[in-house]
Amino acid sequence: MEAAIITIMALLFLSFVALGVFVTVKAAKAAKRGVDRTLNQARRTVEDTTLRAKSFGQTGVAGELARLRLSLRTSMRATQEALQAGVGEDASLKESLDLFHRLSGHGLELDEDLKRLEREPDRAYVSGQLPELAARTERITGSADALRRAARDRALRFAEDDLSALSAQIDVEAGALRHWTGPETTQGSAPGTAAGTGEGWGRPAAPPEHSDRGNPAAGGEPSAITGPDPRRTGYPWEKSARPETTT
Repeated sequence: MEAAIITIMALLFLSFVALGVFVTVKAAKAAKRGVDRTLNQARRTVEDTTLRAKSFGQTGVAGELARLRLSLRTSMRATQEALQAGVGEDASLKESLDLFHRLSGHGLELDEDLKRLEREPDRAYVSGQLPELAARTERITGSADALRRAARDRALRFAEDDLSALSAQIDVEAGALRHWTGPETTQGSAPGTAAGTGEGWGRPAAPPEHSDRGNPAAGGEPSAITGPDPRRTGYPWEKSARPETTT
């Protein structure tokens, strides 16, 4: 019996140790991924800043290479962000994202060629390669821009269709709210007059008032009149409710 208890305790101890090691490894990997993302973002920021400085501050071959690299990186990054943001709401963009991944391979290859030419000492040779490099850059960025704009137009069209359907439903509801004439009216009442009232426009009768409301002597407790909490607003355009005045 004691041996079984010792065995169970040992197994529990080993299980807790294994769980601790697993959690520690997962946390270390997550921290490493966070550090890698931070370093990659910092490196991209430095590279973009350097390319902008070269494209504006240098002329000739060096400036043209910087402009091509900056144009390529800006277009590809904007398209990637747009497609990744929209694929969660529109599954049709998955195919577009797959095409963009294939296009990214050509973009990375072009970026590597441009970086190698930045280190090329023969400026005449680099100058002769610029027309072909500019054409490749234009083809890749043109394809990326086409994907991004198509995804944006698709999202705008869906939003417009949804807004049109919502507006139609609101118009129907608004018409129903304005149809305040009740279906039952007293025979002999004047046209446009509600049943049992002398008022026109089919206005509904006011609810009956109880004389003992809020009167402790009538055996009931006074009702608490509480307005909505002015701090609880669901949308930024909602205004806080104003308290009622007694004057």
